[in-house]
Amino acid sequence: MLDIAVSYNRYKFLGDEFLTWLWFMIETDQNRLCRYDPDLVSLNIGSRMVLENTRNNAKETVTIKGQDANLEEGLLALKKGAVVTEIHLSYKSGDQHWQFNLKGESLNISNLKLPETGPVETPEDLEGAVIEKIYLIEKVVGLVNNLFSHFIKLRISNEWRNQTVFRIRNWAMSLGKRPPDIDPE
Repeated sequence: MLDIAVSYNRYKFLGDEFLTWLWFMIETDQNRLCRYDPDLVSLNIGSRMVLENTRNNAKETVTIKGQDANLEEGLLALKKGAVVTEIHLSYKSGDQHWQFNLKGESLNISNLKLPETGPVETPEDLEGAVIEKIYLIEKVVGLVNNLFSHFIKLRISNEWRNQTVFRIRNWAMSLGKRPPDIDPE
C-alpha cells in the first residue's frame, strides 16, 4: 500500500488534467456534459482561470481574471503545454445558477455562490432552509463527482491515448487562429 504522501505526489496531476479536459469539453461538447446532469442548462468558464506549465524545473503560472476575460493568454499557455490548475465555473441547472472555484490539485470547491433561496420568516422555516441549502451544495458536489468519475474512466481507457489527447491538442492548436479576411467587395 502506498504512503499517502507518495500517492498524492504520484497522482496529483490528474486533477489538473481533469480541469484542462473540462475546459475542452465546455468549449467543444456541452451536449455530452448533459449526460452527467440531466437538468444541465450550461456549464461555462467564469471569471478566473489559473494555468501552470512546469518545464526544466521552472514553473510558469498564468492567471486570467475578470468578467468576460479574454482567454488569449490561457490559450497560448495551453499551446505551450500548460494545464489548468484552477477554474471558476458558472453552472446552470434548471432555473438555478451556481458559481464556484474548483482547484485541480485537490478538487476543492471554494467561493461557492448558491442560487437564491426563500426567506426564513419564522423559526419553523429554518429547518427547511437548511435542507434546501444542503441540497444546493450537494448538487454542485454531485456534478463535480460525476464529471470526475467519467474523466477517470476515460483517462485509463485506450480512448484517452488514441483519441482524446489528439482531439485536445488539435483544439488547443486551432484556438486563436483567425479566419482569413474576406473582402466585402
